Amino acid sequence: MTKPEILQVKLRFGIIGNDENLLHAIDTAMKVAPTDVSVLITGENGVGKESFPQIIHQFSRRKHGKYIAVNCGSIPEGTIDSELFGHEKGAFTGAISDRKGYFSETDGGTIFLDEVGELPLATQARLLRVLENGEYIRVGSSKVEKTNVRIVAATNVNLEKAIADGRFRQDLFFRLCQVPIKVPPLRERGNDAILLFSKFAADFAEQYRMPAIRLTEEAKRILVDYNWPGNVRQLKNVTEQISIIETDREVTASILKKYLPQQDLGQRLPALFGTKDFGHSFDGEREFLYKMIYNLNNEVTELKQIVKKLMAGEQVTVSADATPSSYITPTATPADSSIPIIQHAVVNSGRSSASLQNDDNIQDTEALEEAESMTLDEVEREMIKRALEKNRGRRRAAAKELNISERTLYRKIKVYGLE
Repeated sequence: MTKPEILQVKLRFGIIGNDENLLHAIDTAMKVAPTDVSVLITGENGVGKESFPQIIHQFSRRKHGKYIAVNCGSIPEGTIDSELFGHEKGAFTGAISDRKGYFSETDGGTIFLDEVGELPLATQARLLRVLENGEYIRVGSSKVEKTNVRIVAATNVNLEKAIADGRFRQDLFFRLCQVPIKVPPLRERGNDAILLFSKFAADFAEQYRMPAIRLTEEAKRILVDYNWPGNVRQLKNVTEQISIIETDREVTASILKKYLPQQDLGQRLPALFGTKDFGHSFDGEREFLYKMIYNLNNEVTELKQIVKKLMAGEQVTVSADATPSSYITPTATPADSSIPIIQHAVVNSGRSSASLQNDDNIQDTEALEEAESMTLDEVEREMIKRALEKNRGRRRAAAKELNISERTLYRKIKVYGLE
């Protein structure tokens, strides 16, 4: 689709942002709309998945038919079949009359099944039959009914893991996911957070009849760098709170920080605190750096104690169990070592106390203290620089090693002047 067409869709459905992945998701929705294939929309809670089935419906041949959105996670397991497929009078206690289900009501239109990953296995089997041949049976009936609906589903659940755990049918997954659309989380959308904040601020200013709040440059940087676990929904709530509570219409960094809850350490440092289900990934590029800083701080503290003991004439034994082997191997090259300063200090720890008291070793101790006091941005810049050097400037390989996206790496390279 052309850019003007995508812009028109954004305006029509109230979508704010210029992130490439977001625009790709809109483009895919528009391209798949004229067909009747099933679409699976994935993304975290609060990213705005509900806009995409509406786009698909309005640009399809079914746009004059009914559109019904069903939150599968909010319907009790005992009544979900009745809600979706209907029931006969007397099918269960309280069934005082026949009832049409959503698939009957939406015949000829589009049904949006939100949180489809929460469906019980028995209901999944019924849904699979609808997808395969458009047939279903009401609860308490033996008569086969027919329906002609377009199914668009959405989930924030990892369905592949759910399949492995036996909580979701693989055959249903393949039928639902004929075309996948992934909506990116807010933390990966860069300056879109600033655009959304401005839009929400203007909306609340009109709603509450007050001047709109605005961000300082420092506050904008904090807004973009924040992890946003609640995504767009959380940003909207934060904007509303500030609009109502704060009397100053200029939002500084200190004001903004009051409304951004600190994340739990178990989320920020999954490798250290054993948070489940993280695998080998981290929520945002800085989690990897937090882990490295945590480990670095422990190593530097330990090495400072070793150096001080040696300078005092005490006997110290450094074992591979106490320190990472890459730091104590004399043959390790700088490309293989994360922090050459530490490596140099540990290798020198085998020298006599007299030799450790010369100027070079004093400089080593000062270097250790300097490494310990490095800011997060300084450590981040150094790690990116080393990754680029190690991979000979190949940005894709460097991004993979740092466990961040290429887009994030490009932005960081520009910010830190590493071009």
